[in-house]
Amino acid sequence: MNRRNFIKTGMLGALMAASPISISALDSATKPSTRPGRLNLRFRPYELKLRHAFNLARSQRTTTPGVQVEIEYDGIVGYGEASMPPYLGESVKSVTNFLSKLDLGQFADPFRIEDIHDYMDSIAPNDRAAKASVDIALHDLTGKIMGQPWYKIWGLNPEKCPNTSFTISYDADPEEMRRKIEETAPFKVVKVKMGVGHDKETVEAFRRHSNTPICVDANQGWTDKEQALDMCHWLAENGCVFVEQPFDKKMFEETAWLRERSPLPIIADEFLQRLPDVRRAADAYDGINIKLMKSTGMHEAYQMAVLARALGMKVMLGCMTETSCATSAASQLAPLADWADLDGNLLIANDIFDGMKVVDGKVTPTDRPGIGIVPC
Repeated sequence: MNRRNFIKTGMLGALMAASPISISALDSATKPSTRPGRLNLRFRPYELKLRHAFNLARSQRTTTPGVQVEIEYDGIVGYGEASMPPYLGESVKSVTNFLSKLDLGQFADPFRIEDIHDYMDSIAPNDRAAKASVDIALHDLTGKIMGQPWYKIWGLNPEKCPNTSFTISYDADPEEMRRKIEETAPFKVVKVKMGVGHDKETVEAFRRHSNTPICVDANQGWTDKEQALDMCHWLAENGCVFVEQPFDKKMFEETAWLRERSPLPIIADEFLQRLPDVRRAADAYDGINIKLMKSTGMHEAYQMAVLARALGMKVMLGCMTETSCATSAASQLAPLADWADLDGNLLIANDIFDGMKVVDGKVTPTDRPGIGIVPC
């Protein structure tokens, strides 16, 4: 018996005896007949409702479209999720169309994650969030089969997980701005969204209430490199740790110029999508922000973190507005990161999973197998 079958046979019995898996109800239209010994895919749209309006450099929104995914194999269910903020270029329609094209029933072994990624790439070259939803569900499923969380399977030490930032954005209503700032109290780092024309006002408002270190995300909102450099110096004097995506992702030379002169590290976000982008980012950025919805999931995100480390770059682990499904999946990688921004589940009012926690400001994955979640 090979090692994979041995693990599956031994751990499956123990797992099923110790903790029965509950299967949530999805739309019947997405429920094919279950085929024993094969992967069975189910999915449904699920809109995420934000606690506060999200004010970014180029948009404002109060909801984020999402799709919830399940992959079942011999009675065990793995959960996954796609979250699609507008800049990703994906939608509920594009994700469900992509998932509808998949025939995962051709796979009799859920551990063949590499083969399944190759298959998904053969269906369409992009659709990164859609692919991430499948990848996350596969990792949850295989972790449950092995009876271990993925940080243990990867050999990572959860004590090395960093603090997570909590995100706030500018609001013209002073009372709403005050409420946003009050919500940051339990956190040891706060992310400030910038590039909306009120950058200094937001920091000054925050500093009137708190001395907590901040990081800033310009979301490609800055346009002038000299002004950006002045802002970096001002931010450094006001307790900032790093600046994320100051310019449009196409302004590569301007970003490299700023990186050479800035007193703060410059981190790539929108510039960075998948593994091939990491080497290019090294020429203009000090670090990268890895997000599962861009990287097609945990499989490639792990590779990106390892490569960035080898290139001497800083690693940040980020998220979209997501349920605890996707943030808990990302938390499995957190010991590889210098910084984390895994607050997506805390920014929504309708989470449907219990998963990773923030304990004394620190990312804390659960010891549950897989990605560490249970449906609420």
